Amino acid sequence: MSWGMLALAGVAVALGGLLQGLIGFGMALIVVPLLALLDPALVPVPVLVVGSALAMMSLVREFTHVDWRGVGWAMTGRLPGTAIGIWIVDSLDQKSFSVVVGAAVLACVVLSFVSWRPAPTPRALVTAGVASGSFGTATSIGGPMIGLVYQNQAGPQVRATLAAFFTLGAVTSIIGLSFAGNVTAHQLWSGVLLIPFLVVGFLLSTPLRGRFDAQGLRTPMLVVAGASAVVLIVRSALL
Repeated sequence: MSWGMLALAGVAVALGGLLQGLIGFGMALIVVPLLALLDPALVPVPVLVVGSALAMMSLVREFTHVDWRGVGWAMTGRLPGTAIGIWIVDSLDQKSFSVVVGAAVLACVVLSFVSWRPAPTPRALVTAGVASGSFGTATSIGGPMIGLVYQNQAGPQVRATLAAFFTLGAVTSIIGLSFAGNVTAHQLWSGVLLIPFLVVGFLLSTPLRGRFDAQGLRTPMLVVAGASAVVLIVRSALL
């Protein structure tokens, strides 16, 4: 991509990394619709590359708190879900794919406000894993499904377990898309070029965490994500 496109995409990714560091989630919800508006080719592979880097950083920081049993059940669902996601990518043209991306973002915004609190049972984790694999592979947004299941657990366990699942899930999705012929060297390189922007945003969150209220940032972030998704859907419908 051009230097101008890289700069714009980098700002979006840095903002996503900053929000992720401040409130614990939100990178994909912000980044995916914005990058899809800039260039649909930046979704899902480059975002999956960036997301896997973010998950690895979080995993290294809190590795000892991972619920590996839960990760195993969730990955059991992620594998068939990945196949569904690949089918979605193969079946849709660019216009329809953009609509699906926008709809997925809106669905995840709604999920973020849902008060339903399921327990992380094997059945719930497998079901969430299938949904996460489908949306995570097709649109690179697979977090809210697993996050909903773990929302009542201790903070360190939630962050570490989600990081482990996202690391394995993103790698699985990239491998699956590669075998299906949906990954190019250009897409992988685009993702790699965006990682430094992610790191900058994530590191900036450290000194700012004490100055901003996470709950206060949550609603504006969801509004921006939802508005971006609506713009993406409307633009795709008018093309």
